[in-house]
Formats: sequence, C-alpha cells, structure tokens
Amino acid sequence: MKDLSKAEISQMEKIERLNLINSCTGYKSANLIATKSLDGNSNVAIFSSVTHLGSEPALIGFIMRPTTVPRDTYKNIKETEFFTVNLITVDMIEDAHHTSANYELGVSEFDKTKLEEEYKKGILIPFVKGSPVQLYCKYLNEYYIKENDTIHIIASIEKLYFDENLQHEDGWLQIDKGNVIALNGLDGYCLPKLVDRFQYARKDVPSKSFFK
Repeated sequence: MKDLSKAEISQMEKIERLNLINSCTGYKSANLIATKSLDGNSNVAIFSSVTHLGSEPALIGFIMRPTTVPRDTYKNIKETEFFTVNLITVDMIEDAHHTSANYELGVSEFDKTKLEEEYKKGILIPFVKGSPVQLYCKYLNEYYIKENDTIHIIASIEKLYFDENLQHEDGWLQIDKGNVIALNGLDGYCLPKLVDRFQYARKDVPSKSFFK
C-alpha cells in the first residue's frame, strides 16, 4: 500500500490534497439543507457532514465551514432558528452538486437549478420536492472548532417526513429503496445498495442477520 506522512500530505498541491483527504474516510451522507431568510429569500446547499447525534431527544449535527465569507445557510439559520434536511436521490445529483457554487449572498439556488421548493402546512421553511426523507430541524447550539475555524451546528428534529415504502415494521428506514445517494469525497456520487442487516450484537453470540 502507498503511504504518506503528515508532512507529505501538507506539501501536496491543494486540489490533490483536498480530493485525497475528503475521500479517505469513506462514504458520507449527502443532504440538501434548505433555509429561508427573514425577508423571504430561500436558500439550498449541499452538505456531506450531517450526522445522527441521538435518538431521545432526536438530535443531528453538521459542520459549517468558516464564516469568513458570507454563508446564506448559517445566516438564515441564525435568523430564524429553523432549517430542513433533505436526502438526495440519484435524479437530483446534477442540480444538488450545483448548489455548491459560490453565488452572491441572497441568490437562491432554487432559482439556479431545477430543484423545487416544497412547503408543508404550518412550516415556513422550504423542503426539497422529491426527497424521500425530509427533516424539519431547530437550531439548538453551536460549537466553534478552533483547529480549523469551523462550526458544529447542533439541532433537534422537530418533524420527520418519509416515504412509507422505505420503512420496515421495526421502524428502520431502508433508504436504498428510495435511490438515495452517498458522497465519495467532494464530487463523487454513489448509489449504495443494502448488503445485509444484523440484529443487536451481544457478547459471545455470533452476529445474526435479519435476512438469513
């Protein structure tokens, strides 16, 4: 296997280093986070850092890149406290990727792509139409990460919407049935398929598949 030291990685050309380090940790979630400003401007952007933090209460987190440049997503969340998380399907890839372009503050990526806003009763923040799993979230807290000048946003899941065809009897969502994609690095879009699912692991007991 090829090996690289921390010093060698640091000396790499920027784009090569960016691609290498963003892909070496494996597949990441791919989500569209949608927000709306107080003056009514909607925004949507792709994120690969949304993670589960807990089930009771239901919490998620994601990483916001340095705010040394304007960030509509961060600004809108701080203003309204609410946002939506929308899983990306294979037919959304091209438009979802385009939301990473650096548009001017206040320009809606919904207007620059074929992604469509979807509104639900009593909720002012848009969802992304066609997403099979959608989360309506409330900002709770943030933690500054001094090592790379990023912010870890913590939020609660206030409402959860999903295609009922994805859910098993025990509550589990089999998201590959919804053609949900994952990210390999910054720009590699993959379509994962379920290989197996195992029951709760207990010491000294062999792992048991749900399907075998």
